[in-house]
Amino acid sequence: MTDPTSDATFSALADQTRRAILGLIGEHGELTVGEIAARFDGVGRTAVSSHLRILRLAGLITERRDGRFRHYSLTSTPADTVVAFLASVYQNSLEQLEAAITEAVAAAGNTVQRDDELSA
Repeated sequence: MTDPTSDATFSALADQTRRAILGLIGEHGELTVGEIAARFDGVGRTAVSSHLRILRLAGLITERRDGRFRHYSLTSTPADTVVAFLASVYQNSLEQLEAAITEAVAAAGNTVQRDDELSA
């Protein structure tokens, strides 16, 4: 997963303020720059606009113009790609962990029971 779109998405998500902005937009569906800036202490409209530009260029949000206002909402495609990538990475790790535990249990003579076996 080294394509430019994925790199831009991970780069955009690396910043705490941008992740908070995504969270706000996700909660409210659509927000203007002013509405977003009003929810951050110490972060001005110019800084929020810069963060929004990075999120938009990464494809994580879309911009809708209505007169002099710009409304921002989430898009799912880049985020879906990141989630799928992370799920595949961790799924492989979980499968390897399960195999190692199964092997260790077998080597110990099945003296350890899984939680689901204990509740049965």
